[in-house]
Amino acid sequence: MEYSFNAKQVKDQVVQWIRDWFEENGKGCNAVVGISGGKDSSVVAGLCAEALGTDRVIGVTMPNGVQPDIDDSMKLIHHLGIRHCCVNIGDTYNTLIAAVGEQLGTLGAEVARQTVINLPPRLRMSTLYAVSQSMNGRVANTCNLSEDWVGYSTRYGDAAGDFSPLGGLTVQEVKAIGRELGLPIELVEKTPSDGLTNKSDEDNLGFTYAVLDRYIRTGQCDDPETKARIDDKHAKNLFKLLPIPHFEVK
Repeated sequence: MEYSFNAKQVKDQVVQWIRDWFEENGKGCNAVVGISGGKDSSVVAGLCAEALGTDRVIGVTMPNGVQPDIDDSMKLIHHLGIRHCCVNIGDTYNTLIAAVGEQLGTLGAEVARQTVINLPPRLRMSTLYAVSQSMNGRVANTCNLSEDWVGYSTRYGDAAGDFSPLGGLTVQEVKAIGRELGLPIELVEKTPSDGLTNKSDEDNLGFTYAVLDRYIRTGQCDDPETKARIDDKHAKNLFKLLPIPHFEVK
């Protein structure tokens, strides 16, 4: 199965989709985007700026104490010419993780590694909504299809938001749109990492996004073990993409 992608055409379609979404769900509102300095937040901010105008896009940087690549975030903000603010979540994170750890101790437990990993994205999403509600905004989700496919996101963290411009686009497609938008190439091609262990996303996943994207779009995967790993992650993480199950009275 052959698959082709027209970055210019899809970029224009996403821009129009954003305009239509805001017309129906937030006429005159601002797009609030957490700016990490990576490709996804850069492309989302660029799409929103083209769709709504730079005056209606607010970038928010949210370092957890010291962010080594904060210059990348600022490069994107200055490139687009959007308004921005910086909310450091470090003190809040340290206070909350200490309080949780203290109380877990009373239960004979300690803070899990996944808690340490997932708490910062959840605090960042709370921060984005605090800014958004105070600035007549709508929060952008910056996850892409590839990440969503294998559950590489934090529920109620980076997986949350009001609208998702990249939710139907693979990593390779997001990069192509970033180039089409004329974003700084070093941001578009930046290797994503988990921000905790200095491992790349692909190191943690155990396969490359190129392999994953090809499998998503064509169903083809040359290595049976990799295919099985992708299928397993997809099945186990589908719940992240679904509404909260609720009881129905019969």
